[in-house]
Amino acid sequence: MTTVGFVGLGNIGRPMALRLAASELTTRVHDLAPEPVAELVAAGATAAGSVAELAADCDVVCVMVRDDDQVRDVLGAVLGVAGDRQTVVIHSTVAPDTPAELADTAGRHGVRLLDAPVSGGPMGAAEGSLAILVGGSDDAFAAARPALEVMGSKVVHAGPIGSGTRLKLARNLMHFVAFTAATEAQRLAEAAGLDLRVLGDVVRHTDAVTGGPGAIMHRETTAPLAEDDFWYGVLDHVRALGEKDLAYATRLADQLGVDTPLARLALDRLGPGLGLPATTSEERTDG
Repeated sequence: MTTVGFVGLGNIGRPMALRLAASELTTRVHDLAPEPVAELVAAGATAAGSVAELAADCDVVCVMVRDDDQVRDVLGAVLGVAGDRQTVVIHSTVAPDTPAELADTAGRHGVRLLDAPVSGGPMGAAEGSLAILVGGSDDAFAAARPALEVMGSKVVHAGPIGSGTRLKLARNLMHFVAFTAATEAQRLAEAAGLDLRVLGDVVRHTDAVTGGPGAIMHRETTAPLAEDDFWYGVLDHVRALGEKDLAYATRLADQLGVDTPLARLALDRLGPGLGLPATTSEERTDG
């Protein structure tokens, strides 16, 4: 039976570790805060007084701490006692080059390492429905997979070390640019005298139906589309609707004196981003 250690019991790490403690896997935990450790012990885990103590008994060590420096500190403590049977899984979102650096350090001690950031937040962690985005070797992935599948409902082996982090950064680029666009839409709605809570309710409702931005993400490449490609007609329709509505939205923004730089940028870049030829303002339909 695999013994799994979990270091870092914060907002996302604590519910992830609780999923492990409720599973058939033997679970050990460590955190500097006593309250989450006590909760995990009550749920069936065993507490370790230090990272080194935890690592001495674990086949897989999962790490969910705050930043790159804390990850390095934890890995250093693990490598002081780890044997070559061990796989370390870094769930923290770190800088793009950090996973390769950590894997090189771990490899010199005979320890395998995966970068495996998560997407889904505390709610997904509590429900076991996280997406876990994994970079690393096939054998390291195989060793950690039983634990990963307890904590996430979508476990993706994205490629070699660093691939999980790059996938998470690409996913979150869209997430936070969309948040910024939402603040722009809120300013426009507020200036128009609308209820922002109603706008938010409508956005959540329709995104649940249409799939939100992910609805256009089915192609294998971002290269320009040939006119006889199946997706050309589909995305050309998306472009036509988008350019019309963005043109209307920016016109409303002009009337209300609201700055909407993302909407104006999207109006110019939507078509090329979809793989279609750029259009001029004269070519865009006005409805």
